[in-house]
Amino acid sequence: MSVVIVGATGHLGRLTVEELLERGTPAEAIVAAGRDAERLAALAERGVRTARIDLDDPATLAPAFAGADTLLLISTSEPGRRLPQHRAAVEAAAAAGIGHIVYTSAPRADDTVLVLAPDHKATEELLAASGITHTILRNNWYHENYVSALHQARDLGVFIGSAGQGRVPSAARADFAAAAAAVLADPAAHAGAVYELTGDTAWTYPELAQTLTEVLGREVVYKDLSTAEHIAALVEAGLDEGTAGFVAALDGNIRDGALEEPTGGLRRLTGRPSTPIADTLRDLV
Repeated sequence: MSVVIVGATGHLGRLTVEELLERGTPAEAIVAAGRDAERLAALAERGVRTARIDLDDPATLAPAFAGADTLLLISTSEPGRRLPQHRAAVEAAAAAGIGHIVYTSAPRADDTVLVLAPDHKATEELLAASGITHTILRNNWYHENYVSALHQARDLGVFIGSAGQGRVPSAARADFAAAAAAVLADPAAHAGAVYELTGDTAWTYPELAQTLTEVLGREVVYKDLSTAEHIAALVEAGLDEGTAGFVAALDGNIRDGALEEPTGGLRRLTGRPSTPIADTLRDLV
């Protein structure tokens, strides 16, 4: 087996490489591909093959993909560029004869109001049209998404949002990396599967405030704002209008129940409970 990990220099990609190595995948069977040369060098020190690629420059993909059996396409994060970047990766995989693509998508990407879902839905459609066997990992929220809330709570004893009583079934990045590695270790067993992956527990922002109180050893409260108030507060804190609107829209999706309840899919793939958010927050502290 030879697997290329697109996005290996990001947090999830690096953790997936580590999971594969721990599972016994030979280092020489892994190609870590990404833009950050320094992070690639750190992976190369562990014996992993590396390739510097740029999804905005499709010509850089062919050498990295040559001879590979499987591709992990970790979704990119740049609005307006994500779909063209994903298309470049899928087309390069087809040209290289890669037989299986594993893609990290969004929760319920084909049937959701999530503001970030359209690019993921379109990518899933690209994969379906490509004729390449594939597996979809619809990753829910990462615990690490709440590092800014942790900082606010640590410094001020309060964090803000506009999610109301909406529930978040998040898990640690390492949990999602373990799920990806499980699929990559035996892709044929997961051909055509679409997995909705969540943590074992769904929590509200007021419950997150209770957890932060325990982790930080100081009282933390959650201040729930309207969407307009949330946007204004984020702009005042230094975000541009577009980014502030996007963050507040995500909280609005949570408030409206877009993330829903745990599915059990992550636990089934990894064979272990998901990491409690308190554990991740303590590590981040």
